[in-house]
Amino acid sequence: MTPLLEVCAADPASVKAATEGGAARVELCSALGEGGVTPSAGLIRQALKVPGIKVHVLIRPRGGDFIYDEDEIQTMCADIRTAREAGVHGVVIGALTPEGDIDMDACRRMMSEAGDLNVTFHRAFDLCRDPEKAVEEIIALGCNRLLTSGQASSAINGVDMLARIASQAGNRLTILAGAGVNAGNAADIMEKAGVHELHASARHTIGSPMTFRRQGVNMGTPGADEYARSTTSSKAVADIVNAMNNH
Repeated sequence: MTPLLEVCAADPASVKAATEGGAARVELCSALGEGGVTPSAGLIRQALKVPGIKVHVLIRPRGGDFIYDEDEIQTMCADIRTAREAGVHGVVIGALTPEGDIDMDACRRMMSEAGDLNVTFHRAFDLCRDPEKAVEEIIALGCNRLLTSGQASSAINGVDMLARIASQAGNRLTILAGAGVNAGNAADIMEKAGVHELHASARHTIGSPMTFRRQGVNMGTPGADEYARSTTSSKAVADIVNAMNNH
C-alpha cells in the first residue's frame, strides 16, 4: 500500500506547511499542549481553503481524560455537525468509560452525527484496559481508522502491540501509528508494525516578531516563553515523507 502521512496542525500556516512537505492529510486541532482540542469554526474554514490536502477535525471538548458527561457529549455532537457542514473530509473522535472501555453509547451518537464522513478513533484507545476488545468495538462502531501508539510512550516503543492489533484488524480497520514519529524512525515503525499510515507533529519552534517584550507577564503556563511557539515544519514533513517512501 502507498505510505501516507498525517500531520497534526493547529494553525493555517501548519496546514500549508504540511501540504508543502507532502503530507496527505492533517488532523486539525487546537491546544496541542493539552493533547489537542476541537479547533474553531474559523480555523476549520481557513484550513479547507488550502488545496491538495484532506482535513480531519479533532472532536474533543477539553483536555484531561476521555470520560464525558451529557453536556460534553452534546457539545461534541454539535461540533461534528459544524465540521460536517463546513465540508471537512473526516472527524477524529473517542470516549471512554471509567472502567477503561470504549463508551459505545457516546461514540454511537458521534458516529451518527458524522454520517458519511471518514472517522478516526483517537488515542483514547491507548488508555483502554483491553486493547483487543477495544479494537473490535471500534470496528463495530464503523470507524475507518485507529490512531494509536500501541499503548506505549511512543509508536516506536509500541511496535509489538501495533503489529498485533494491525494483524487483528486486517482490512477491517486502518491502524494509524502516531506519537514520536520522525524521519529517523518512520521506516522502522512501518516495517515492524506492518502499517502504512503514520501520524506526526513535525513541529519546530519559531520566535515572535515582537521587538517590544514585556517581561514577567505570562498568558498561560508560568515560566513559559511567551515569545516562541511551535508550528509545523515543511522540511520535517518532507523528511518523514521521504523516509516513508524510501521504505
